Amino acid sequence: MAKKIKVLAVDDSASVRETLKEIVGADPELEMRAAADPYAAAKLIAQEVPDVIILDVEMPRMDGITFLRKIMQQRPIPVVMCSSLTGEGTSTLMEALEAGAVDVIQKPRVGSREFLLEARIRICDAIKAAARARLRSRPAATTPSRPDDKRRLGSAKLTADVILPPPNQRTNAAMTRTTETVVCIGASTGGTESLRQLLETFPEDTPGTVIVQHMPEKFTEAFAHRLDNLCAVTVKEARDGDTILRGQVLIAPGNRHTLIRRSGARYFVEVRDGPLVCRHRPSVDVLFRSAAQYLGANAVGVLMTGMGDDGARGLLEMMQAGSYTIAEDESSCIVFGMPREAIKLGAARIVLPLSRIRDDILRNCAARERT
Repeated sequence: MAKKIKVLAVDDSASVRETLKEIVGADPELEMRAAADPYAAAKLIAQEVPDVIILDVEMPRMDGITFLRKIMQQRPIPVVMCSSLTGEGTSTLMEALEAGAVDVIQKPRVGSREFLLEARIRICDAIKAAARARLRSRPAATTPSRPDDKRRLGSAKLTADVILPPPNQRTNAAMTRTTETVVCIGASTGGTESLRQLLETFPEDTPGTVIVQHMPEKFTEAFAHRLDNLCAVTVKEARDGDTILRGQVLIAPGNRHTLIRRSGARYFVEVRDGPLVCRHRPSVDVLFRSAAQYLGANAVGVLMTGMGDDGARGLLEMMQAGSYTIAEDESSCIVFGMPREAIKLGAARIVLPLSRIRDDILRNCAARERT
């Protein structure tokens, strides 16, 4: 019998601890202990080191971010942050990911049977992915390459029947024309830091890009805002009907599927509800399959770090439709799951470490736009 993954949940709420125990205890691959605060957790860690820690953000005596930093400095253990994800809390969770947390989950709460089932799937999958994560040091953030006015603002701040929304009204000169090539990227566990490293290197005129990163509802907006402050390209959470434009990156909103559609020369995104696909919403497969249908050879697909197989079949469909496809290699993945499945299917035209993906994207986009 396979060894169980040992989980330590640290949360000052007794009801949350009990709910997590119920959820984790129902999975035969997991076993869990719980602590009400970091001091109690430290004693339990001294007795037995867990494989994964689920960590609350706000707790008495010591907050979760401080405890996370101590863990990473003294004895790195994969940490999944657990939060109610209020508007103010999302920026704190970005800080946690930059400090070394591998994932973020929403606190379980009372809801419909469907909601609780999806919560169980997401929480248990996040734990299993974290247990496989390869922890690495976090490089310091680079200086934003956006012009000075942008940096000042940043520091302050599945059907074919579609009713087309009005065109995007933004008038930024860098965004007044539709791109001819679209970049589609999918990522999961470890993807927030990997995407930051990738997007920080994108020049201002990078072809329009659409990203699915597995993360909870409300967190994607803060994630997009954080990236927007760091990158030369504009980064925003996708909204239904947004036009895909050169110099702009659209992040699929948490808990909503994001698809690509076309009207004449205009590519736009459709954001909609729907069931979990490959255990996720948003799903990379949903994005990639829509790209295969509406973009064909006019796209570049990239599948990055993450557990499971979401995006693997969609990347294969993109390749079969003529798209150029890239899978991140094992050496740079936090969790070599999704790219590995795509490679096994023969869906990747090339397999590259994270450090080489940007140049390959830009080179192939330029080549496709010349033809």
